Amino acid sequence: MKISVYHTPESTPDNDIPDCAIVIDVLRATTTINTALNNGVKSVKAFSDVDLLLAESSLLPRDSYLTLGERGGKKVDRCDFGNSPLDCTRETVANKQLFITTTNGTRALQRVKEASTLITGAIINYSAVVNYVKTAQPETVWLLGSGWEGGYSLEDTVCAGAIASGLVDLSDTESIGNDEVVASIALYHQWKDNLLGLFRLSSHGQRLLKLNLDDDLKYCSEPNIISTFGIQTEKGVLTLHTT
Repeated sequence: MKISVYHTPESTPDNDIPDCAIVIDVLRATTTINTALNNGVKSVKAFSDVDLLLAESSLLPRDSYLTLGERGGKKVDRCDFGNSPLDCTRETVANKQLFITTTNGTRALQRVKEASTLITGAIINYSAVVNYVKTAQPETVWLLGSGWEGGYSLEDTVCAGAIASGLVDLSDTESIGNDEVVASIALYHQWKDNLLGLFRLSSHGQRLLKLNLDDDLKYCSEPNIISTFGIQTEKGVLTLHTT
């Protein structure tokens, strides 16, 4: 098994797809997706375009779905909710279909939608992701961060490091696909006992703090509070996988 870390969809190799892609957008798309699925959402479909999301969701009965939209950390006016995992309570989302569009995470999901296995990772469930990959033993694994508008993000990298720490033996160089694996593991070991502090330092964490969303940061920084994750069951559609 060879593990590679990519900080953004734009940094991935052209014309290549891994056997297993783990998409990470800690602040906040994959945290929100995993939370919603864990709380009973039937499925999540991701879109990069708001108009396409609204057009497709409107084909369903209005009481059967919810729309989540975020741009620049803020809720899209035409959607039911923004991109906060705290909105995805069981009472709100159970038995609904979810349609989501975000600034960064949905782009990452689309980049690897052709992978044989696509799952969503976050701090809140990284041990479940590690356990799944250890059992499945795919030949190639990408830990794909979403970043921010094409740039590096601390929070996605530290989550990639948490997952990589559980999968990579640093003495086995054959398992290390690129230097980013080693760097992400180092970042994780530096900050694993103060993830909230790291998130508050990060550029996107600062954006969310300015929007009075510190409670989101606190939730997103809690390790392994759920033992499930999203897995793609048809292109663009995620459902719940339990371990």
